[in-house]
Amino acid sequence: MTTMREIAWTREGEGTPLYLQLARSLRDHISGGGIDPGSALPSERDLSEIAGLSRVTVRKGIKQLIDEGVLIRKQGSGTFVARRIEARGARLNSLSDDIRSRGEEPGVVWIYRSYARPTEEEAAALAVPATTRVARLGRVRLVGGEPLAIEHAVIPADYMPDLDALQDSLYQALETHGFRPTSGTQRVRASLATQTEAGILCIEPNSAVLRIERSTRIPDGRTVEFTRSVYRGDRYEFVTELNEI
Repeated sequence: MTTMREIAWTREGEGTPLYLQLARSLRDHISGGGIDPGSALPSERDLSEIAGLSRVTVRKGIKQLIDEGVLIRKQGSGTFVARRIEARGARLNSLSDDIRSRGEEPGVVWIYRSYARPTEEEAAALAVPATTRVARLGRVRLVGGEPLAIEHAVIPADYMPDLDALQDSLYQALETHGFRPTSGTQRVRASLATQTEAGILCIEPNSAVLRIERSTRIPDGRTVEFTRSVYRGDRYEFVTELNEI
């Protein structure tokens, strides 16, 4: 792995502001594997010495990359390369599995998990009578101990008879009982974080987030899950393979 002092730094002339040139150099260095995701960036003072730029220019370059989601700033700790989770468009997979496949450790903070009756909307989404008992689950999903998403899920209780056994992977728990989903429908839209969501996700209010609504089914066509989630826009992205028809 290269070091920060080996960054290729070539000024482009007067056409491009210096802070954008610095941002591009740092971005290229990170994407080329020069710094691992989750690793700390050198201090503004060190970067100023490396690049031969003022600390004001360095600060603006770093802010540019924070705004792009390439870097994240932790209060009192410094600036770090963001860990990004990719979701492949056509795959129905557990977020926990996606996180582990990238060498990260998933985690969860439970907001609530209990049995209740579904709302009218939830009953319609699950295609069950309003009198059906459901498991209602609210949790914060973590990657490397940092919040990535807020999830609210509703599942018919017959598919989730033991809430105490539920750990970080909902799909693993469903599979244990023979009800792992095999197909589904997902809708994604861009939005802005509310004050409460921002506080939970450790981002600024009105930061970009992805709102995801998912319904999944087991092989016989029954709906097993209705989930609404809010994901950090700077940490989560969808990747879809495109082929010519």
